[in-house]
Amino acid sequence: MNKQYAHRQAKQRLRLVRTDGTPLDRVTIQVRQTQHEFLFGVGGFDAVELAGGTSDGTPLDTERAAMLQERLDRIFALCNYATLPFYWARYEAEEGKPDERRVKAAAQWYAERGIATKGHPLCWHTVCAPWLMKYSNAHILEKQLARIQRDISAFKGSIERWDVINEVVIMPIFDKYDNAITRVCKELGRVRMIKEVFTAARQANPTATLVLNDFNTSDEYAILVDGCLQAGVPIDVIGIQSHQHQGYWGLEKLHTVLERFAHFGLPIHFTENTIISGDLMPAHIIDLNDWQVPEWPSTPEGEERQAREVLEMYETLFAHPLVEAITTWDATDGKWLGAPSGLLRKDNSPKPVYEALMAKIKGAWWTGEQSLATDDNGELEIEGFRGQYTLSLNDKSAAFILDGKQPVVTLML
Repeated sequence: MNKQYAHRQAKQRLRLVRTDGTPLDRVTIQVRQTQHEFLFGVGGFDAVELAGGTSDGTPLDTERAAMLQERLDRIFALCNYATLPFYWARYEAEEGKPDERRVKAAAQWYAERGIATKGHPLCWHTVCAPWLMKYSNAHILEKQLARIQRDISAFKGSIERWDVINEVVIMPIFDKYDNAITRVCKELGRVRMIKEVFTAARQANPTATLVLNDFNTSDEYAILVDGCLQAGVPIDVIGIQSHQHQGYWGLEKLHTVLERFAHFGLPIHFTENTIISGDLMPAHIIDLNDWQVPEWPSTPEGEERQAREVLEMYETLFAHPLVEAITTWDATDGKWLGAPSGLLRKDNSPKPVYEALMAKIKGAWWTGEQSLATDDNGELEIEGFRGQYTLSLNDKSAAFILDGKQPVVTLML
């Protein structure tokens, strides 16, 4: 067992029995890992179009569909986790007409492939539905809470993780343009705003994983988290955005951020990670959205740099016991801000970062196929990376989860 990643591995005793309950003694079975427990994610928005069709209902072009299929197949040969879009202004552009059918089709597409999903975000001052502006603050809050309960309930069983509220540190002082959510947050205050939306989310799905998400990784965010926990807000996960368009954080900052938020003892998800493979955004840009260029190409030198930096960051986070998920925000280049931030190029060809992560996620951090023999009691012990496995004997198979939580797991073949 690799000591650096011992917390990612487990030993499990299995007991194999026939359908009549007698032990399958002295047989050799094949065991293989099928999925990681750790969540290696990407922004999975493309599945909405592939599985759900175009937003205007016209048939999806055959060539476009083939391109999206190739992209998603390649990405999810590597990853096991996808974020789906719930930006209110786009998801419900017209009040009372949510884009539920298309997003449900995408969630189903992922479920059929064993890919975990998360909805993002349920409450945010940016990309906020403009039609909310005609209502009073009290009415806006009612509609926000109703929206959370509606959408979490509608996707219960298919989406069990949610970025409940996004970027609250800046929310009440956001001044680039007027919006309904900033108005309400300014009136209620940050902690009460978070408590209202988290309470609604918990009521809608008591078993869902609820994430508080922010790009601000300073003490301001840590103080906000502390205030929420003191107020009894049911936060399950601390979400950390790490959009590094102006350059890689480096190990010192990464360890500082981890130490700052590990203090709370909650799971940590790196929800939106971006490291680019082209020229860096100028350091004087405060709001990343203000950097708009006609072309932002990936370069060979940048791609090699991106691969080194992403790999170092993933190795560091995978080694930390509280980190449960890392999401590379853009699967392909040219997404948010047109940046060369993907694991794939625009033509879906793999970049060095893709190959580097593949060597780790499906290589060094993956349990190879094993042939194991049962004893006289039909028992055997397996050791490997935590996650989903299957074992097979001739034409029979059974699935199990390797997490070491039970003394013995009984499987019938």
